[in-house]
Amino acid sequence: MLMIAIVREVRPRSLLVRDRATGQTVIVHVNQTCCFFIGDIVSIWYNGVMAQSFPPQITAMRIRRIFPTRGC
Repeated sequence: MLMIAIVREVRPRSLLVRDRATGQTVIVHVNQTCCFFIGDIVSIWYNGVMAQSFPPQITAMRIRRIFPTRGC
């Protein structure tokens, strides 16, 4: 599945994002977060499994910045 989202918070091994389609806040588990910044628009490919927690959680198979707020 593909999610387009806005980065709300950068954590050591995850990102807190807001899904642009649903407005839902989601935690995205990733290997590295050093090149992401608050406000980046990202495309996130994941296997469709979303943990029913608050907020929901997914694990990114691939993540890419579509619209960066800064260079990396």
